[in-house]
Amino acid sequence: MSGGRRLVVAAVALALGTSACASKPKETRVAHDVRVIREENQPDRLFTRGKEFHAIGDLTRAEQYYAAAMQQGYPEGQVLPLLLRVCIEANRYRVAIDYAEPVLKKHPRDHRLRLVLASLYTAIGQPENARKHYELAVTDAPEDATGHFALACLLRDEFNDRVTADKHFREYLRLDPAGPHVEEAKGSLLKEVTTPSAPAPSTSSTGPTPLIPKPEPPKKIP
Repeated sequence: MSGGRRLVVAAVALALGTSACASKPKETRVAHDVRVIREENQPDRLFTRGKEFHAIGDLTRAEQYYAAAMQQGYPEGQVLPLLLRVCIEANRYRVAIDYAEPVLKKHPRDHRLRLVLASLYTAIGQPENARKHYELAVTDAPEDATGHFALACLLRDEFNDRVTADKHFREYLRLDPAGPHVEEAKGSLLKEVTTPSAPAPSTSSTGPTPLIPKPEPPKKIP
């Protein structure tokens, strides 16, 4: 092989070697990006990122990461309360309802979630839906004082049903006599109305009452 040919072959080999070496970092970057994406899509990682954004007040990103974590299989019982809290802090009550409804359908006996859902319906001005959920909640958990108080307030304020509200206020006071809403519950109770009895008929005339005559002094004994 002539000297010129050797130089050409060497140049081609060098070019190929350089190309091969240059392609490795590119493949490494792709693999790195894939790994990062996979790590970011892990439920634990998504949940942690949601908490981080929540802590700094970025409610939009916190909601996105919490929702993604739940979709990827993170336990609903742990992520949903935080997800709903983020939505409530952002005044996104309807969005919170959209998150809560499917979970409640899977766990219809979760009376605490039902109470939250009822309060959300109250917040968006749907008292009928709120009443339905409150009544189901107190039926499923009759010993939960909070449900009785919330239902009583709704009946009093939205339906002007003070009689039924009184029943639930009294139940709240029975279940939690030292609770935080005792004064309001007591102040909302119906007062007992007593009808005064008719006065006894008078045997005297319609004139003024006669004075009782003074007794005469005793006579002296002889």
